[in-house]
Amino acid sequence: MSKVKQVIRMYESGVPKKEIARRLGISKNTVKEYIKKAEEKNLSPPELLKKETPELEGLFSPTVYTGEKYLQLEGMFPDLEQELRRTGVTRQLLWHEYKQRYPDGYGYSQFCFHFARWQKTSNASMHMEHEPGDKTFIDFAGKKLSYVDLETGEVVPVEVLVTCLGYSQLIYVEGLRDQKKESFVAGCENALRFYQGAGKALVPDNLKSAVTVASKYEPKINEMYREFANHYGMVVYPARSRKPQDKSLVEKAVSIVYNQIYAVLRNRVFYSLD
Repeated sequence: MSKVKQVIRMYESGVPKKEIARRLGISKNTVKEYIKKAEEKNLSPPELLKKETPELEGLFSPTVYTGEKYLQLEGMFPDLEQELRRTGVTRQLLWHEYKQRYPDGYGYSQFCFHFARWQKTSNASMHMEHEPGDKTFIDFAGKKLSYVDLETGEVVPVEVLVTCLGYSQLIYVEGLRDQKKESFVAGCENALRFYQGAGKALVPDNLKSAVTVASKYEPKINEMYREFANHYGMVVYPARSRKPQDKSLVEKAVSIVYNQIYAVLRNRVFYSLD
């Protein structure tokens, strides 16, 4: 489902143009342009929505690319997208490999333009609306901090718990000794005290301290964590495996933590968890 379909569907449902633009993260003028083009095609919203995404994009795009050079590149897009997820792989590298294969192919800027355009039309996504007091997203930072034990000189790794409220995106961060359920539950309780209240739901990643058995449909919640949630009148909705969009807010929070805490403390040495 492309943004064109979303615009058409919301406009048909009576959503104001300004609100459509806000929900989809596009300009109001773009929304107006899509609606104008839909009216010019003399097709009803249901007829437009029945069309496949490529056909619909063809109707709304100012340019339809059908040349052999473009079709060669388009056939590579699914593989390029997979490669881009691998560590260290950049668009620049992929473009160099593309030019080695097709010396007469597109330049770098056109390569990126067509690739970005294809990604927009091929990847379905939906804007998530968050309500006040609804969800608290929870995860551990992938990289650890550390302190030095004064008695042994040992460098002790520290797990970093990151939580984020869905609506306000207020972040709470705490260093923990480990990811065991006792430490995890204590950290989550400290987060609730920091937020001065408990929301409706906890959304942890599929950590062993929160989820005993990960499942797309019926995950098994750790008993201690379930009792913790029950005590504060909350439910537990674990993020789905391999679905980063389920916890995108807390992943963004982790990125902020790296910039605002890890980078600032990089040259400091600590001698206790406290």
